[in-house]
Amino acid sequence: MRVKHQVFGVRCLVLGVWCILGGCNNQPALHKESRVIMGTFAGVISPDERAAGIAFAEIRRIEKLLSKYDPDSEVSKLNSSGELKASPETYYIIKKSKAFSAESAGAFDITVAPLVELWGFKEKNFRVPAKEEIASTLERVGSDKIILNDADNSVKFSVSGMSIDLGAVAKGYAVDCAARKLKESGISSAIVNVGGEVYALGLKSGKPWVVAIRSPDKKSFHGKLELIDRAASTSGNYEQFFIKDNIRYSHIFDPKTGMPVDSGIRGITVLADDCLTADSLATAIFVLGPEKGIALAEKISGAEVARVIKEKKRGR
Repeated sequence: MRVKHQVFGVRCLVLGVWCILGGCNNQPALHKESRVIMGTFAGVISPDERAAGIAFAEIRRIEKLLSKYDPDSEVSKLNSSGELKASPETYYIIKKSKAFSAESAGAFDITVAPLVELWGFKEKNFRVPAKEEIASTLERVGSDKIILNDADNSVKFSVSGMSIDLGAVAKGYAVDCAARKLKESGISSAIVNVGGEVYALGLKSGKPWVVAIRSPDKKSFHGKLELIDRAASTSGNYEQFFIKDNIRYSHIFDPKTGMPVDSGIRGITVLADDCLTADSLATAIFVLGPEKGIALAEKISGAEVARVIKEKKRGR
């Protein structure tokens, strides 16, 4: 693992990706389609006109399994009852998430859903809870409280009132599944993006796919990535937040303190061999901060921190 760029102290950070340089002009050989899916914008570009239909069908399938907003999803059923005999895919994602929580010393944790709800991010009814409320909620947080049984793919919460949120991995996993379906369909050139989780399959006209990282104001770009059979996850704390008493509170939580993360990172782009790894690693680095986060990335085969951007603090 190598860090390709310095850590910048800037106000105008660049995150939220979706423009393929050289592919944003009209090119008849490329078929492009965008949709709103998994609660975000998604896009598929490929010289094969079948690609978008195949990719979006697979992404929608994963959404139906893992969305906490769909009452019929397996995640919703688990959150409602506290136990579930899961499908192999849902079990796999939960097991991988639990393992990565341990690997990241608890920085990454899918059980922060009660904190997300406590702070009002679920219903967009934002509030700063009392310390006592946070302490009480933390009793229902921790991946060590997820009990797994490989014999029958059963998942159980050891503490009543727990719930999980796979938002930090579901989009990445969906992109991976879409890329795999494209390969199985004989498509060797495409790029799939779901809310900043990107996988570049093969080459674009004999060259790498080039992805520009867009700034929050959507008027400029901050660097580019050349990708061949590679995943990238771009994430920031500016998209979901609220301000109270001149303090900004983001939607990314520290599972240990119950507070929105204030690690000094404004945005990050992580590369990996698959989107699931890139997606989860980006969240963990946000919580850990640059130094510990980069040290974690160095331990993961194929991972690379492409860009970390900091800003001067004005509260959280």
